[in-house]
Amino acid sequence: MNNDGPVRTIVSRRTLVAAAAAGTVALAAGDASAQRCPATPPARTKGPLVWMDMDQHELDEAYDQAVYAFNGRTISGRREARNKVALASIGAPERVAYGAADIEKVDIWRTRRPDAPILVFLHGGQWLGGRSRQAAYIAEAVVKAGAHFVSVDFSNVKETNGDLTPMVDQCRRAVAWTYQNAAKFGGDPNSIYLSGFSSGAHLGGCVVITDWEKQKRPPDILKGAILCSGIYDLKPVRLSKRSSYLTIDDATEQALSAQRHIDKVRIPLILTTGTLETPEFQRQSRDFAAALEAAGKRVRHVAGTGHNHFEMQESFGNPYGVAGRAALEMMGLASAA
Repeated sequence: MNNDGPVRTIVSRRTLVAAAAAGTVALAAGDASAQRCPATPPARTKGPLVWMDMDQHELDEAYDQAVYAFNGRTISGRREARNKVALASIGAPERVAYGAADIEKVDIWRTRRPDAPILVFLHGGQWLGGRSRQAAYIAEAVVKAGAHFVSVDFSNVKETNGDLTPMVDQCRRAVAWTYQNAAKFGGDPNSIYLSGFSSGAHLGGCVVITDWEKQKRPPDILKGAILCSGIYDLKPVRLSKRSSYLTIDDATEQALSAQRHIDKVRIPLILTTGTLETPEFQRQSRDFAAALEAAGKRVRHVAGTGHNHFEMQESFGNPYGVAGRAALEMMGLASAA
C-alpha cells in the first residue's frame, strides 16, 4: 500500500469525545499514573499540538516504551531464562505449518486434558520482531492449568514493506487453521480463545473483528479474547515516529483500527493494561473498553496496579499474575496449584 505519510492533524480531547457516539473513539475518564523515566523531563519549548494535548515530541515518547519502562532489558533477560526453564518442564512444542510461507507456522504445546480448550497467542514486538517460541513461559502456565497453547509465528513489517495487512491475514489464517485442526492435537474446536500482547494485541483486535462467515467459518469461531496492552486505533500511531517503519494510509488506518468496528465484535473481551504504562497505551485500552461498553458489548477492563508495559507481558506467564489469571478465568480454568 502507498504511504500517505503522517497526517499532521491536530486532534483535541473535545474532538475525541464528540466522536465517541460514532464508535470511533471513546475517551474514558481518569488520569494515567504512568511512570516516566526520568520522572521530570528535561526543559524544552512545547511545539504545535499534533494529537490531543501532545506535541510531536510528547506523542513520540507516548509510543516509546523505553521512556516509561526503564527495566525492559532486565525483563527480557528474565523471560529468556524462564523460557529455558519452561522448555525443560513442558518440552519443545510441535511446530506445524498453517500456510505456505516459511514463517507461517504455529508452535503447539499440548495439555494432558482431553478435548481441552485452546489459547491462541499473538506475540508483541512493535510489529518489528518477536517469535512464537519466546512464549514458552506463558505456555507452561496454560498447559498446566488444562488448556492447549498455540503460539503463532507471522511476518514482521520489515518483511512486508511496512504493511500491517499481511500480518493480520496471517493471524486470521492461523486461527482458522487451529479451528480446522483442533481435534488432531486433542483440542476442542468449540472452545478456542485468543490472546495477544502489545502489537500482538493490535493484531488480535483485528482478528476479533473478522467476518468469519465470508471465510466460510462459524461466526463464533472464537469464544473470547484477552488483549493485553494493545493499540486499537492507528491514528495516533500514524502520527507518531512509528510511521518511519509503518506504511499506514487512510484505508489501512480505518480497516485495522478495531475500535472503529465495534459492531463486528461478537465475543467477550478482556482488555488489560498496567497503571505505569505510557499514557497513550493506557488510554487506548480505556477508550476501546468504553466504546465497547457503550455499544452493549461484553467487555472487562483489568488494570495491572504497579505494572509497566513489559511487566504486563511477564504477568501473562504467571497463573496468579494480572494477565495470566484473567486468561485462565476467561477459559473457565483455575490457576495452577
